[in-house]
Amino acid sequence: MTRMLSQIWTVIVMNVRSLPQRLWMSLAAILAVSVVVAVLLSFLAMSNGFANTLSGTGSDEVAIITRSGSQSELNSVISRDSVNIVSNAPGIAVTADGQPFYSAELYVVVDGRKKSSGSEVNIPMRGISPAGFELREQVTVTEGRMFVPGTSELIVGQGILNQFDGFDLGQEVAFGKTRWTVVGVFSTGGSAFESELWADARMVQDLFNRGNSFQTMRVKLSEPGNISGIEDLIENDPRLILDVDTETGYFAAQGNALQGIVWFGWAISIVMGLGALAGALNTMYTSVASRSAEIATLRAIGFSNTSAFIGTLVESTVLSLIGGVIGALVSYSFMDGLTTATMGASFTQVVFTFELSPELFQNGILMALAIGLIGGFFPAWKAARVPVIVAFRGSA
Repeated sequence: MTRMLSQIWTVIVMNVRSLPQRLWMSLAAILAVSVVVAVLLSFLAMSNGFANTLSGTGSDEVAIITRSGSQSELNSVISRDSVNIVSNAPGIAVTADGQPFYSAELYVVVDGRKKSSGSEVNIPMRGISPAGFELREQVTVTEGRMFVPGTSELIVGQGILNQFDGFDLGQEVAFGKTRWTVVGVFSTGGSAFESELWADARMVQDLFNRGNSFQTMRVKLSEPGNISGIEDLIENDPRLILDVDTETGYFAAQGNALQGIVWFGWAISIVMGLGALAGALNTMYTSVASRSAEIATLRAIGFSNTSAFIGTLVESTVLSLIGGVIGALVSYSFMDGLTTATMGASFTQVVFTFELSPELFQNGILMALAIGLIGGFFPAWKAARVPVIVAFRGSA
C-alpha cells in the first residue's frame, strides 16, 4: 500500500510540474468550471433569499383566512358578514377588553417604478387596522410616524424605499384620482411585508371602490399552530367558502413561486457544465498525450497502471475544484447580500436579498467535483493503458 501511494504521489507531482506546458488550456478549463458554478449559485442564492424572506414573514401564532381556492391574497374576497362569523370561531385569542383578536385587511395593486431599470411594476398596497399592527410583532416605524386613520396618508416598507422611486418620506404619490402622502417608513425585520405600502383599511375600501369587502382576515391564535376550531367552523357553516392556514404555512407555499427559477438555473448550469466537461476532457487528453513518454517510462521502471490512472484523475479533479472555488467566491462577492425585487404569487413585487448559504456553496463544489471526475476519467483510463514501448521510441 505504501509503495502504491508513493507511486501515485510521484505521478501527481509529475503532472503538476508539467502544467506550464499546457498552462492556457488548464486556465481555460478552470475558467469554464468557475463560470458554471457562479451561474448555478447565483440562481440558487436568488431562490434561497426569496424563500427565506417569505418563510420569515409568517407566524404560527397567526392564522390567515382567504376565499377557498384563491392562490394569493389578490385573488381572495371576504365579505364583512364572513369576517363577523369567523371572528367568533373557537381558538381565536381575545384582546385585553375581551374582543376577538383579528384584522380584516385589503390587498390592492398600485403602480411603481424600479430605481434600477425605470420599468413600471405592480406594488402591493395593504389596507390595515391598528389590530393588524399588533398582529405583526416585528413591525416598527423607523422614520416619520404612523398614518392617521381616516386620511389619505400611508407608510412604506423599507424594501419599497430601497427599490422603487417616488416613495420618499414626505412625498406625495397619486393612485387613480387620489393623492397619498408618505408619512412614515416601517420595518418588519426583512420580511415580505416590507415590500408593501400600508394605509387605513377604511380609506382603501372607499377610494378603491371595495364596498365593505376585504381580501384576507388575520386572527391571533390562542394556541400557536392550532387552527382546528376555525377549520371546523368553516366546514360546518355553508355560508363560509373559505380556507384557513397558519401564516407560516401560507407563506411557505407562496415561496414555491420561484421553484421554476431553481429548475431553470440547474438546467442552464447543466448545459454549461457539458461545455466545461468538454473543455476538461480536451485539457486532460492533451495532458496525457504530452506526457505519454513519461508515463510509459514510469510503467517500464515498475509503476502500476493504477498510479497513472489515479494521478491523472486527481489532476483533473484539482483543476475543476480550483474553478469551483473561484466560481463560488465570485458568486459570493457579487450576489450574497444583493437586494432586488421580483414578482411574487400575487403578481406584485417582493423585495428580497440574495442569500448564499453553506449548503448552496457545497452544491457548487459538488458540481465542480463531478465535472472534474467525469472529465478526467477517460483520459486517466487512456493514461493507464499507455504501452511501455512508447518509452523507448523517443530514445530510438
